[in-house]
Amino acid sequence: MSPRRYSSPLRDAEAARTRRRIVEAAGALFARDGYAATTMKAIADRAGVSVQSVHLAGPKAALLIAAFEVSFAGDEGRHSLADRPALVEIMARESLDDVLAGWLDYVAAANARTAGLSRAMLTASEMDAAAAEAVADLEARRRRDLRQAAEWLAGRGLLRPDDVPRAGDELNLVVGPEAHDFLVLRSGWSPSEYRRWMEDTVRSLLARWAGAAG
Repeated sequence: MSPRRYSSPLRDAEAARTRRRIVEAAGALFARDGYAATTMKAIADRAGVSVQSVHLAGPKAALLIAAFEVSFAGDEGRHSLADRPALVEIMARESLDDVLAGWLDYVAAANARTAGLSRAMLTASEMDAAAAEAVADLEARRRRDLRQAAEWLAGRGLLRPDDVPRAGDELNLVVGPEAHDFLVLRSGWSPSEYRRWMEDTVRSLLARWAGAAG
């Protein structure tokens, strides 16, 4: 008979806190120093845990993705962004203007928080096969989330159902981290200019889609 695995709420909570420290430490180092220069020992030192604990938390590529998820959405996991509490509240607002404002505020702030991690993921995907696979999965999830946003619009008569796939791709281009990187980090736009550009662009898309739907 195999020994019974002992578990308790206190032990589980402590394990969750330790993992959170490791993931947040990894995220800070990846964003500051890049993927290649960040070692498991450096993560352990910053988190205040053993190197063994860091290895038990996952391989380097998995820690990178976990750090991005926590920084962008507040928690880890492959569940849709639309299922996160903050987005549930935003999407439940009554007017389209309130939904759009809340969604773009959320995305703009999240893209700013994760800018360093987005750059680290680009580098990681070029040098590490495991990281490339993990980043590709993350990008596929983002594309799925934006398609869901397009389906939300179609469900309200603002977009033809046949146009949902293309509209999802257009939204992905506008609100994705690549646009933030180009406009804010490389071109010197202020956060407010970037946020205004996103809204102007999305409103232009909505007007075009509404015209086609009508």
